[in-house]
Amino acid sequence: MGDDSEWMKLPIDQKCEHKLWKARLNGYEEALKLFQKIDDEKSPEWSKYLGLIKKFVTDSNAVAQLKGLEAALAYVENAHVAGKTTGEVASGVVNKVFNQPKARAKELGEDICLMYIEIEKGEAVQEELLKGLDNKNPKIIVACIETLRKALSEFGSKIISLKPIIKVLPKLFESREKAVRDEAKLLAVEIYRWIRDALRPPLQNINSVQLKELEEEWIKVSSAAPKQTRFLRSQQELKAKFEQQQGLGGDADGGDDDEEEAVPQVDAYELLEAVEILSKLPKDFYEKIEAKKWQERKEALEAVELLVKNPKLESGDYADLVKALKKVVGKDTNVMLVALAAKCLAGLATGLRKKFGQYAGHVVPTILEKFKEKKPQVVQALQEAIDAIFLTTTLQNISEDILAVMDNKNPTIKQQTSLFIARSFRHCTPSTLPKSLLKPFCAALLKHINDSAPEVRDAGFEALGTALKVAGEKAVNPFLADVDKLKLDRIKECAEKVELVYGKKAGGAAEKKEGKPITGKTTALPGPAGDKETKDAATKPGPLKKATAAKPGGPPKKGKPATAAGTAGAGPKGKKGPETKEIFESELSIEVCEEKAAAVLPASCIQQLDSGNWKERLACMEEFQKAVELMERSEMPCQALVRMLAKKPGWKETNFQVMQMKLHIVALIAQKGNFSKTSAQVVLDGLVDKVGDVKCGTNAKEAMTAIAEACQLPWTAEQVVATAFSQKNPKNQSETLNWLSNAIKEFGFSGLNVKAFISNVKTALAATNPAVRTSAITLLGVMYLYVGPSLRMFFEDEKPALLSQIDAEFEKMQGQTAPAPTRGISRHSVGGGDDGEEEEQEEVGNDVVDLLPRTDIGDKITAELVSKIGDKNWKIRKEGLDEVTSIINEAKFIQPNIGELPAALKGRLNDSNKILVQQTLSILQQLATAMGPNIKQYVKNLGIPVITVLGDSKNNVRAAALATVNAWAEQTGMKEWLEGEDLSEELKKENPFLRQELLGWLAEKLPALRSVPSDLLLCVPHLYSCLEDRNGDVRKKAQDALPFFMMHLGFEKMAKATGKLKPTSKDQVLAMLEKAKANMPAKPALPAKASSKGVGGAAPAKFQPASAFADDLGSNTMESKPDLKKAKAGGLSSKTKVQGKKVLSKPSLKEDDDKSGPIFIIVPNGKEQRMREEKALKVLKWNFTTPRDEYIEQLKTQMSTCVAKWLQDEMFHADFQHHNKALSVMIEHLESEKDGVISCLDLILKWLTLRFFDTNTSVLMKTLEYLKLLFNLLNQEDYHLTENEASSFIPYLILKVGEPKDVIRKDVRAILNRMCHIYPASKMFPFIMEGTKSKNSKQRAECLEELGCLVELYGMNVCQPTPGKALKEMATHIGDRDNTVRNAALNTIVTVYNVHGDQVFKLIGNLSEKDMSMLEERIKRSAKRPSSAPVRQAEEKPQRTQNMSANASMMRKGQAEDMSSKLKIMYRTYRIQNRNMGSHPETTHTVPREFQLDLDEIENDNGTVRCEMPALVQHKLDDIFEPVLIPEPKIRAVSPHFDDMHSNTASTINFVISQVASGDINTSIQALTQIDEVLKQEDKAEAMSGHIDQFLIATFMQLRLIYNTHMADEKLDKDEIVRLYSCIIGSMITLFQIESLAREASTGVLKDLMHGLITLMLDSRVEDLEEGEQVIRSVNLLVVKVLEKSDQTNILSALLVLLQDSLLATASSPKFSELVMKCLWRMVRLLPETINSINLDRILLDIHIFMKVFPKEKLKQCKSEFPIRTLKTLLHTLCKLKGPKILDHLTMIDNKNESELEAHLCRLMKHAMEQTGKADKDTEKGASRIEEKASKAKVNDILAEIFKKIGSKENTKEGLAELYEYKKKYSDADIEPFLKNSSQFFQSYVERGLRLIETEREGKGRIATSTGISPQMEGTCVPASTHTVSSSIGNTNGEEVGPSVYLERLKILRQRCGLDNAKQEDRPPLTSLLSKPTLPTVASSTDMLHSKLSQLRESREQYQHLDLDSNQTHSSGIGTTLASPSSAAANIDDLKKRLERIKSSRK
Repeated sequence: MGDDSEWMKLPIDQKCEHKLWKARLNGYEEALKLFQKIDDEKSPEWSKYLGLIKKFVTDSNAVAQLKGLEAALAYVENAHVAGKTTGEVASGVVNKVFNQPKARAKELGEDICLMYIEIEKGEAVQEELLKGLDNKNPKIIVACIETLRKALSEFGSKIISLKPIIKVLPKLFESREKAVRDEAKLLAVEIYRWIRDALRPPLQNINSVQLKELEEEWIKVSSAAPKQTRFLRSQQELKAKFEQQQGLGGDADGGDDDEEEAVPQVDAYELLEAVEILSKLPKDFYEKIEAKKWQERKEALEAVELLVKNPKLESGDYADLVKALKKVVGKDTNVMLVALAAKCLAGLATGLRKKFGQYAGHVVPTILEKFKEKKPQVVQALQEAIDAIFLTTTLQNISEDILAVMDNKNPTIKQQTSLFIARSFRHCTPSTLPKSLLKPFCAALLKHINDSAPEVRDAGFEALGTALKVAGEKAVNPFLADVDKLKLDRIKECAEKVELVYGKKAGGAAEKKEGKPITGKTTALPGPAGDKETKDAATKPGPLKKATAAKPGGPPKKGKPATAAGTAGAGPKGKKGPETKEIFESELSIEVCEEKAAAVLPASCIQQLDSGNWKERLACMEEFQKAVELMERSEMPCQALVRMLAKKPGWKETNFQVMQMKLHIVALIAQKGNFSKTSAQVVLDGLVDKVGDVKCGTNAKEAMTAIAEACQLPWTAEQVVATAFSQKNPKNQSETLNWLSNAIKEFGFSGLNVKAFISNVKTALAATNPAVRTSAITLLGVMYLYVGPSLRMFFEDEKPALLSQIDAEFEKMQGQTAPAPTRGISRHSVGGGDDGEEEEQEEVGNDVVDLLPRTDIGDKITAELVSKIGDKNWKIRKEGLDEVTSIINEAKFIQPNIGELPAALKGRLNDSNKILVQQTLSILQQLATAMGPNIKQYVKNLGIPVITVLGDSKNNVRAAALATVNAWAEQTGMKEWLEGEDLSEELKKENPFLRQELLGWLAEKLPALRSVPSDLLLCVPHLYSCLEDRNGDVRKKAQDALPFFMMHLGFEKMAKATGKLKPTSKDQVLAMLEKAKANMPAKPALPAKASSKGVGGAAPAKFQPASAFADDLGSNTMESKPDLKKAKAGGLSSKTKVQGKKVLSKPSLKEDDDKSGPIFIIVPNGKEQRMREEKALKVLKWNFTTPRDEYIEQLKTQMSTCVAKWLQDEMFHADFQHHNKALSVMIEHLESEKDGVISCLDLILKWLTLRFFDTNTSVLMKTLEYLKLLFNLLNQEDYHLTENEASSFIPYLILKVGEPKDVIRKDVRAILNRMCHIYPASKMFPFIMEGTKSKNSKQRAECLEELGCLVELYGMNVCQPTPGKALKEMATHIGDRDNTVRNAALNTIVTVYNVHGDQVFKLIGNLSEKDMSMLEERIKRSAKRPSSAPVRQAEEKPQRTQNMSANASMMRKGQAEDMSSKLKIMYRTYRIQNRNMGSHPETTHTVPREFQLDLDEIENDNGTVRCEMPALVQHKLDDIFEPVLIPEPKIRAVSPHFDDMHSNTASTINFVISQVASGDINTSIQALTQIDEVLKQEDKAEAMSGHIDQFLIATFMQLRLIYNTHMADEKLDKDEIVRLYSCIIGSMITLFQIESLAREASTGVLKDLMHGLITLMLDSRVEDLEEGEQVIRSVNLLVVKVLEKSDQTNILSALLVLLQDSLLATASSPKFSELVMKCLWRMVRLLPETINSINLDRILLDIHIFMKVFPKEKLKQCKSEFPIRTLKTLLHTLCKLKGPKILDHLTMIDNKNESELEAHLCRLMKHAMEQTGKADKDTEKGASRIEEKASKAKVNDILAEIFKKIGSKENTKEGLAELYEYKKKYSDADIEPFLKNSSQFFQSYVERGLRLIETEREGKGRIATSTGISPQMEGTCVPASTHTVSSSIGNTNGEEVGPSVYLERLKILRQRCGLDNAKQEDRPPLTSLLSKPTLPTVASSTDMLHSKLSQLRESREQYQHLDLDSNQTHSSGIGTTLASPSSAAANIDDLKKRLERIKSSRK
């Protein structure tokens, strides 16, 4: 037994592989115990056994095998990784277990198979079992069948796919082994249980005896629906539900609906094999069918009839066959043959199903026409045929044909059509029968119910009744408005009967559906397996019904009866909700009206109605109004009341006051009562008559609007316009049109009768009165927003002058989106689901397109033309095509009837002559535009062949085909293309061109779709074969399309589809799928109305993704995250394996240590060495079009010596996310490792060029972000790029200037700007010049612009090699084919002209005449004259050199000397600009007159001005006044009725707001001032309501523009920027003081606004400006206002999202997040007052999302502990304020129990209960200071850091401030040890510094504390860069500090100048203004002057002390004396006088 002891010692896994069976047996036993013991399904222990499980099962020793099977079963049940073993183990079980004699072994084998199915591996198991059926050993076959039967019985037909099993069943019945046959019989019975009669067809051909036995067995099967009894792991919820029901005794019948309902959906059709019949047609079929003898024709038809009896037919080209049958039906004289052909058609339709759809359109009209036959058997055959055909297509597609026949004179045709419609409707659901279809059908059927023939009437009633039943009364009633009661009752009666017909038709489904929800109130889903009868009819209503019932109303679907659910679906889709509420009222006689009115109005009122005294009438109206206001809606007799108002004097009332009241009352009645069209007709004439009245017009319009809301706009508008144009008064006509323009904007365009309006508009355009014409054109502009360019078609025959006016109006509207309707929708939106809204929007568009007058060109498509197109001679074919083109051109818009043209054109698509193919494509493109959406019906037979053309070898043919397909898709939408197998058939063809074009097209179209037909799945196998195509382009396109397929089909389905691939392919494809999963976009959200048609144009679209995210929390956007991690993990693990498990063995701790060191290692002379090697060509020169592998490898090797190993791994990883990570790390280490970065700069830049070739945008953005920071750093370090670095980087950067994305282009331009600081512009020039030769037009244009900028900034010397050559090169682009390039070239040369003058023409040389004239024209247009340019050049250069020089004082001196010349230039240019601004004569008058003197003085002064620099400031004041006075005349100019007409206000405001975001500073400032003016006047401020978001978006876009463009633009005078800043901030402060408006700002906008403001506060460039401090102070004040005044929920939400983004974005500075958190603290402090106005649910949802993105662990890893403390403080405060109630506010969080937030809140509550008082204090302190528990070491670290700062030259001030703060917080802190070791001088310096700060803070501290804000907060908000003004900027109560401090300063300065302060105090306005904290620091222009006064003195001192230390120039500057007091005093007096003057003029 020595051996025994040997193997006993081995570990379990080794025992299991031992050669001794005993050892193995023992191993299996222990393994079994182990497997049952391991709790964690993901334990690493499982992985050890992955390879062994197969051996467990296939052990050669029977005893050991039994144990092995038990262990394997335990493994499969418990191990997470067991799924990986499925294939091999299942195959082992089938081959090695099922043949064992022991029953136990077989049992265990079956259990293992079933367990695999339970862990979601059903497919693989089923595959192995089916393979087992081919085994020779009958035992194995029997066991396999038995296992399949058990699986089906337990898991049900949803999980076990039946199709493959049914395929092999007949074969099993033929087996020689009885056991196999018996087992097969049992299996057949089990299958029958699940799918019932669908099993009969496939088993028809088995032995009749067996079939009979089966039938007997089947009869015994219980009729109860089978239920799944065993569940997959993913179905645990179902399992629980099932067990619960078992507990209740299993009788909960309705509860199980949702699972069962899918069970019976197996369709017999699906289980059948398709038969190919086209080849089996008799050879002479087509001759015979045309034969003269009817017997021959009959033979041919009988042959077809025999073939089409096959229940499923193979798809193919049946066009000719259908054509032949159609001809027989339509033309054959023998009615027997007609019936026979109809039968054949029915057979084809049944056998082909959806594939027959493309022929439906041809056949339906013929069949319908043929209904004129009387013979019953013919009629019956035709009915069967058309019913079968209907099921292959949709009602929408054949509606045109049906409607065309409805007006036929023959009553039988009418009757049969109506009956067909009735039958068709039964197959519809509310969603497939939308209003757009109901409308025309109902209209036609209404004619039928009034027909003279009774059978037609009956059929009509039946059809309408069916419609009513299907779509619900709500949808149908509006169309039955004019039907009298008798007929209406008859329709309703039919509707009730329909139910029974439906029941019979669709077997049980309908009865269940109608009855059950009402009684059982369970769900509105269709009944379960009840429908055993004709599956064919049932499949349609079944599943479809479910979809619609479930969609519309969201939650309400539970209790509603099915019909209600149905109508809810149709409700919102119908464009006009109110229709459902329309009130029908008959006309009442005047007596009845008087009676009714007397009942509700006071008697005196009625008597005085027609009094002769107007005062009595007025009193009467007042009483009338009061009575109306108090009446209930139900009690108000609207018609009676309006008739009373119309009584004498009625609308002829002469007193305008009475009239105004009267009109107002009409509006009130319309709003408050049930106002009918009858009542409206009483008043509309009168209203239209008054609409042009100056005094009453506004009231009349309001009344009309109210009526439009009550009776819908379409009807009201039609009445109003008709009335207006029947009168002769032009004023009324123009005002009516104006009202209509506005009403359309408010109500939306749906339902309007465009045709009627267009005829009226045409009348108006022909009017003699110009006002009428103008109004008509304005109305057209508004219509254009909704109708689009097709509107112009109606007016092409107008006079050219008019047409140009119309075009100009359309031009204005271009790019704008129609505003979302604000009226006429709110009260009627009945819980419409997503579907509804989307359709509604589509419908509006389509409606308009439908109204276009369409020509029928059917008769022009003659047989002769068709034969021409098919002629043998290509010239004749071309003639035919030319004719078609001209026919379509003439008709413009055509009806869908185009006869035989489709077949003819289809033939030409594969013409051998490519020119004809292209011509055909362009015809098809034309056709799409001409036919509009009706082109849908030709997609299958014309659209798909166009896709085939995408496989053409010629590039231009493919491009034409693509353009055609896009033109079609634009009209049809994508659904038609994706339905059916056509696309997958195309993709199947192995044509590389076709594949890449088609995949590219799909990749473009799929992302925009919200849902796709399930047929898309058919393309997936071919997509996979494309992924492995030989052609690289195909592979790339397939990879690109992968994420979009996945977005619609889901990862699971896609992964499942890989099952059929070869194992090697499968692995590759799965890896790609994982990668695609990481890039998978979210499905596009339902376009929120506001954003799709938002007022702000494109802006709201930015927020759409955010909202989509919030909506889809549960959907795939979120779900993809965990998988993403898995994918990463997968990637890593595979890598580790490759490296031979090296990484695994390394302790993880070590790995972390590695990352802590420097990332760049400095190698002495490394860079120089690399350059030498490159020069000597030892290594490859960095020069390529796309980076080849050898370049990447070389870079990797070079980097290995000087980049940390782990970082290098990230940098060269295959996955882009790792590149992002690497960039983040590099950004983090940029500041700390400056030298390292510089030493590796050449390598870093090379690596970044590789990133430019990545396709991933996020990497590119990150790269550019890093580059900006890198070049800033290099500039600070005064580093110059070497030639080598520049040449291997700049060309690749320039490639990116041509990116299609704006953001990227902007960034690249900004980087190029920064590069000029570290690499001479003259050397940059040739690189950029090279870039202009690119093929990419965007790149050419951007490079040319950049060249212009260089010349403008650095003069002509940058032009290399010589200015002449450079200019000639630029000038060649004037003739470029691309417009933007031409413009850029012209602008660049104009810039050069401005610098260089007329010499330019010499340098350019000869230009073509055309180019030269363009250039001269452009130079003329450019406002700048060359006179000012050269000086500019001179002035730019010294600055350039200063930037380079390191000596700061030298730089300042340079500036000072340059000042006076600079001033003069500025004034000169200012003058010139003023002259050019002659367009506003007022401006020139109002502004410069008072200041003229100063300007001249400054210009003539020579030298002394140097210290009086602030004179500039004066000029700035003018500028700020200048626009303030403009708005009056400007706005007045818009229209004489500005105040009356709200419509104009809105559009004016829109226009002004759009100017705010203008790139031109002056335009923007003017716009801002106008808005400020509006906001300041209380009565006008409301006008801004509704525009707030739009305004804020414009503002922060402007802020972004300043930040990215203006600030970087050295040409721009920075004073301009400060002016712009002060205007922006000023107007926003005004806005945020008006609380009602401030609250309108939405979350997304606030988020972006705060982002912009905080970015501005942190912008170090702003501080360098003269007025920078002031700007930042104002921003601070603004931020506080925003926090206090905006909607508290929105701002809190915005801050949380912003914090989350800033923490996620590695690029955003920690300062940024810190300021966001400070804002949050501020909000927390406001919470006690605001808590009740906050929507807590939303805030908690935001916090939940935040905690999901940043779980506690992740937050704790943050460098600063602020985020986690902020979060805790916020939650704690909420808890404290709300108490336990807070837990009720988690409603918006989907799965609360998984939410970290809920757990946290519960903990908090528990804690609060335990110790009430204590906790509060802790948190309070926690938020405002560093934890006291911080260990000693930490304190020392902090102090050490502070002293290090004090010791450094740059940061000494900051250090002292921090030390002061620190001492103040920790009074007991011991700083002695740090001072001990330092010199005496240093110690006293520190003490002196602290004292100074203390005195400085004392004064401010007082102010601060008085506001109730703890002084501890003081200074904490200060961004590092703004330390010099720490006391008053960043602190949260900055608004108090500003003015009073300045006032103090002002006093001291006044004393110095010898002015007494008393006078100053006597002026209350100034002091009160300055001390009022609510007013902004620069609230109005007057205050502006005051603040300027103080700054003026301040800056004067600064300029005298230019040689002070640069840090102190910003300090208060007190304590210096003025150089020339006299001049200063004079200056101040002058300013005072001005101030007085201005004030008096303002009064």
